[in-house]
Amino acid sequence: MSDIKKFFLPDLGEGLPDAEIVEWLVKVGDVIRLDEPMVSMETAKAVVEVPSPFSGKLLRIAGGPGDVINTGSWLAEVQLDPNLPQRAEAQDTGHHHGGGHSSAGDPAPDQDADPHTTNVIASDEGGEIAESDAPAPVAAKPEKADAGTVVGAMQSSDAVRSEQAVAIGGVKAMPAVRALAKKLGVDLSRVVPSGADGVVTMNDVKRAAEAGTAKPLPASASRPTATATAPARSYIASPAPANLPERAPAAQAGKGDMVVKFDSDEPIRGVRRNMVRVMSEAHAQVVPTTLMDDADIHAWPRGEDITVRLIRSLVVAAQAVPALNSWLNAKEGTLRRHSRVDVGIAVDTEDGLFVPALRNCERMDAAQVRAGINRIRDLVKTRSIPPEEMRDFTIMLSNFGVFAGKYATPVVTPPCVCIVGAGRLFHELVPVLGGFETHRIMPISLTFDHRACTGGEAARFLRALLDDLQRGH
Repeated sequence: MSDIKKFFLPDLGEGLPDAEIVEWLVKVGDVIRLDEPMVSMETAKAVVEVPSPFSGKLLRIAGGPGDVINTGSWLAEVQLDPNLPQRAEAQDTGHHHGGGHSSAGDPAPDQDADPHTTNVIASDEGGEIAESDAPAPVAAKPEKADAGTVVGAMQSSDAVRSEQAVAIGGVKAMPAVRALAKKLGVDLSRVVPSGADGVVTMNDVKRAAEAGTAKPLPASASRPTATATAPARSYIASPAPANLPERAPAAQAGKGDMVVKFDSDEPIRGVRRNMVRVMSEAHAQVVPTTLMDDADIHAWPRGEDITVRLIRSLVVAAQAVPALNSWLNAKEGTLRRHSRVDVGIAVDTEDGLFVPALRNCERMDAAQVRAGINRIRDLVKTRSIPPEEMRDFTIMLSNFGVFAGKYATPVVTPPCVCIVGAGRLFHELVPVLGGFETHRIMPISLTFDHRACTGGEAARFLRALLDDLQRGH
């Protein structure tokens, strides 16, 4: 009798509780092979393609585009094909999410049961772990670092990866490009690619959306969809009742990617959902205190790179007062002072806030810092930044002054104990020998976790930061 298995959604990031379905790359009834892309999922950090952990016929899926699946909940059910390659049963590494997670609509463990159905989840080796009442003992093996993504056949290592363009339906595009196309209502098969080897790029999708040349075909002429279980989401403002006066058309959000829907409760998804969780945890855990002061940057040469200088000054201050470049583990009562300076740089996007890490800033010169900043911003823009680059920073920087605001109380997110905010530059009259001069001033706000460092340590850190910022070279 055919073997039917369920595939449970693994952790697609570092402890992320769920992920949103962007697009099924196969439809129910299709035969999928081992390690072929099965579904594109959007997490709070990136858009990733989830490969199939086995070969066979896709029988059921847990939801359609726009549905949120909890980590550890079933994602797909496949009937194994004995004539196609299968991965050997993997040993249980203990890194799984079976049990304790269920989403609305998921069958309970004893419901919808089939004696020939085996529930599986992803292992660190990328294979599957069969659940049974009496798991076989396994030999001890060295513990290895969590790769951040434990799905399909991805290997665990310290190497940095980026998503690759995958051909689906004859169209080559990265997962983030497919997500953007779906968001803008663009049919990728009708977009003229400009990338190498015929890859559709972000700019191709945006140009097609602006020109209106790649709108999806009517349902009767379009390709069959993977599922009809989830209704399509609409971002068009609902018509007002007849007894209300007419309103102006719904405002465009950001660059026009999406029409804002007023006066209705919309679900918080993706990056913003993660922002709610992280900020709530920070508010509950941190004891924040903020110091503010001004840096006189009159001595800077023309064209000085502001962000690069801020990072250099962060390094100088962190080396002078290591208590601010630390991680606090309040539960264990430990404080880890870091010799490295990994700066978490807050990057604002239309989807929400990203904080990628710029590693080992203490070893970089100005040109290397600028190149690193450009690289991580490009990765954030295309939603292709690896999950391992979105964690483990030792200190944080927010250059909010590029928009507005002089001073702020930026939020420290654990286990970090410090965040520096740079406000909008302004000019101020400064008394000098024989009169006054107009100097350019950079307002600085330093928020620190008062459980981890004293006010004196924070003030000395701020002084070292200001002293380096005010240098002319």
